[in-house]
Amino acid sequence: MTKDQLFAFAQHITPQKTLSRIIGQVAECENTWVKNTFIRQFIKKYLVDMTEAVNSDPRSYRNFNDFFTREIRAELRPICEGASSIACPADGAISQLGQIKHGTLLQAKGHTYSLTTLLGGDASLSTQFLGGSFATVYLSPKDYHRVHMPLTGKLTKMIHIPGKLFSVNKVTAEQIPNVFARNERTVCLFDTEAGPMAVILVGAMIVASIETVWAGQVTPFSKNVVTWDYQDLNNIEIKKGEEIGRFKLGSTAIVLFGKDAVNWDDALQAETPTKMGMPFGTVIEK
Repeated sequence: MTKDQLFAFAQHITPQKTLSRIIGQVAECENTWVKNTFIRQFIKKYLVDMTEAVNSDPRSYRNFNDFFTREIRAELRPICEGASSIACPADGAISQLGQIKHGTLLQAKGHTYSLTTLLGGDASLSTQFLGGSFATVYLSPKDYHRVHMPLTGKLTKMIHIPGKLFSVNKVTAEQIPNVFARNERTVCLFDTEAGPMAVILVGAMIVASIETVWAGQVTPFSKNVVTWDYQDLNNIEIKKGEEIGRFKLGSTAIVLFGKDAVNWDDALQAETPTKMGMPFGTVIEK
């Protein structure tokens, strides 16, 4: 058994939710010694650049989660201009991107997963994205952990889908099939000038929770799929570059568009580093 296979096997036998719950409690601890120790060690291990943060003093954060979801100085993340320009949703790196072929997305070399399963088993919902485009951004521990709007749109629906909490790093994506469609996740659906758009926030090992700006903490929420319908309200519009939500401990964001809706930037490929707000693609004119 290789090192990578052993890492994947260990995740199968680890009590994922119990471990995540314990780490989540520590991350919310406001004891000065506990939170400062964890923050200091984290910055040292992952070489976090605190000069980018609005609040650059690690000791002033209320707890570890407050530090982890720290706000970045706006001038360091300019939002790409142009009505047809699509903004990158998050700091991190491209995991995979391309076309949704035969109802599947590419996870890693040799691994694909189902669009319908990713969206919680709703075949009618997945129809909107058949033949469309997807992009997956992996947020590493050192990254800025807020996710932002790629394109201005109105919120139509949010779906919480319970699941596992495997790691979502490159090694796991290459070793564990269907990991993004197996992990707990929150699907956010919008109407945009490019048609339907989905931004999917995927949970992972030791992720304490996922929050959205309109609903607060969404995960962990329920053992069943839960849907919030915003279609009739039609008043939650989020501009390109504005925050959608955040991870308390890191994970992955997946963006979906329908067929013939967008073109991804030619410079993007697997493992390309990303910064929130950078040019990500363009809307195809009809």
